[in-house]
Amino acid sequence: MIIVVGVRFRKAGKIYYFDPATFDIKPGQCVIVETVRGIEYGHVVLGNREIEENDVVQPLKKVIRMATTEDDQTEVENKKKEREAYDVCNKKIRKHNLDMKLIDCEYTFDNNKLLFYFTADGRIDFRELVKDLAAVFKTRIELRQIGVRDETKMIGSIGICGLALCCHSFLTDFHPVSIKMAKEQNLSLNPTKISGVCGRLMCCLKYEEETYEYLNKNLPNYGDIVKVKETGLMGEVINTNIIRQLVKIVIRKPDGDPEIVQLKIEDLLIQKPNRKKGQTQITKEEEDELRRLEALEREEKKKEKDNQEDQKQKHEQKHRPKRGKPQNKVKRVNNPQKKPQEDKKKS
Repeated sequence: MIIVVGVRFRKAGKIYYFDPATFDIKPGQCVIVETVRGIEYGHVVLGNREIEENDVVQPLKKVIRMATTEDDQTEVENKKKEREAYDVCNKKIRKHNLDMKLIDCEYTFDNNKLLFYFTADGRIDFRELVKDLAAVFKTRIELRQIGVRDETKMIGSIGICGLALCCHSFLTDFHPVSIKMAKEQNLSLNPTKISGVCGRLMCCLKYEEETYEYLNKNLPNYGDIVKVKETGLMGEVINTNIIRQLVKIVIRKPDGDPEIVQLKIEDLLIQKPNRKKGQTQITKEEEDELRRLEALEREEKKKEKDNQEDQKQKHEQKHRPKRGKPQNKVKRVNNPQKKPQEDKKKS
């Protein structure tokens, strides 16, 4: 076990672990720590606690100090300078006619680096832009291209539920979302109804996925032929209530009109499953849009995986033990005393 503190640098951002050293740190306090980007000002969300060493990426960096009043003032000034840098960068982008959208900018606490986040459809040659920005701000400049999910997370908005977006308020990581989750929850497959503000599948489809998978295990599908245990009559499933575990069936008696009844799943026996019947009907345009969304999900998942591997390689290279300098090879020098003997042999 190892004692750590959880620090967050952005609202709803990822939580990073640090060694608290001799400090007794509690949630809500601010600390100064060293990260890959440099010295950073972070907010503590997890106080001193013990976790398994395998859950921590080694080596674990220590907290430099608790944030002072001067540090708080420096952070406020940095936020003010970020707004000014945002306006300057937008002007430079228009000057170079670059097809990119600036999303946000961020100063490191020690002002050694200025990061700009942008979105673009393809690759952008921003070398001249970086030169201009470096000449203006006199510090290291870094431009990062992000996806539409990250853009929405930074900007924030209101979802179709009327609440603030999950990614902007509390969701730290993006989990893979698929069309299968919407089908499992018996939702409409209309792309406009299951897509979020970012134009991708809504993250909230993932929340109740496990619960719906568990509840759907015993439920019949539309069109299945079931048998009522009490009466022995056969019926066809026309509707299901997943949450209440109720099944609505139509019983067609040979000597009377069809009868619709609703029973619990315990009172029925599935006789002839008909998986294909009763599937949600969608138009060709909606089907094409769903395929496009699934392709975008796979593409973003691959990019995220590649970025994680790149960061891992950079981290390993940075903390790889340095090898000693190779010793200079000793040049072989002929013994001058042997030269006469060699000359005699030749003669």
